[in-house]
Amino acid sequence: MTPATEAELAEIIAQAKTPFEIIGGGTRQIGRVEGTPLHTGGLSGISLYEPEALTLVAQAGTPLAEIEALLADNNQRLPFEPYDLRALQGTTGTPTIGGVVATNASGPRRISAGACRDSLIGVRFVDGLGRIIKNGGRVMKNVTGYDLVKLLAGSHGTLGVLTEVSFKLLPAPQATATVLVGEGEATSATTMAKAMASPYDVSGAAHAGGVTVLRVEGLEGSVRYRSEALATLLGGESGPFDWEAQRDVQAFAGRVGDVWRVSVKPSDGPATAEALRKLGAEEVLFDWAGGLLWVLAEAGSDLRAGLTSGHATLIRGEGQAFPPEPSPLATLSAALRQKFDPRGLLNPGRMG
Repeated sequence: MTPATEAELAEIIAQAKTPFEIIGGGTRQIGRVEGTPLHTGGLSGISLYEPEALTLVAQAGTPLAEIEALLADNNQRLPFEPYDLRALQGTTGTPTIGGVVATNASGPRRISAGACRDSLIGVRFVDGLGRIIKNGGRVMKNVTGYDLVKLLAGSHGTLGVLTEVSFKLLPAPQATATVLVGEGEATSATTMAKAMASPYDVSGAAHAGGVTVLRVEGLEGSVRYRSEALATLLGGESGPFDWEAQRDVQAFAGRVGDVWRVSVKPSDGPATAEALRKLGAEEVLFDWAGGLLWVLAEAGSDLRAGLTSGHATLIRGEGQAFPPEPSPLATLSAALRQKFDPRGLLNPGRMG
């Protein structure tokens, strides 16, 4: 099913007797769902773009590439650097802006600009009863009552089918530079913490292959000064680095094994990586200043079994994608699903 309008989508859900698998571009396959495919690609188009107000409103099925091309023409960007996991997960299709929001897809710039949900200022969606719901607006101050904007971001289609999303934007940087520090994993957390605490406005901090990398962005003169100062502070040097490959975890694409995404306290990154290796991890990449670990592991390894801290999601592999929720959180999640999808029609089982 591919509804062409929000009203048609609402009617389909209102009349439904069996569950749906909600599909945007089909590129972000996390967790399994048994249901009739319901595609949102028919809900496409940019509803409003005001470059001078740094605001964009788009229908959920709009290709992400179309939005990014329009913004680039006006020297603007989505602040949160959404990742593209097609190569990693072996999927095809076209990423949509609704899929970005549904998965809260956020790249290396999250440490400075926040996650997708932090740039999202308004949503329209259809809930499991076929009701059309709007929350937020086109400016930040319009969020009132329940903040469904933040709730829908990262809900993986389990609370409602997004039909339209609104964002605040940022100007694109005039220049970018990366400082590279050759060091082992054990000291990388200290280096990244030092960089983040500096006055040099770091917008990316990662570690892989014996190198810690720090990114600065902005006006050309400012970037030159800040990157030189950061290199002096950390004992590193400016050099090339592929941030798009880091964002999309291309190092693990095409390689055999499961891929996990583990969120931890940044200072716990090295210790957590060491613990994960004892559980079957073969390689670990650090992002978000050490707060995000991308892990390549032997197929079938249960990395959650011995994880004493953090949150592990299975991004590629067989098994339950999301970890069991603690009892209080599970109770809250169940209450929310009962409120927005009492018939269990929307991506049942995707989040456990």
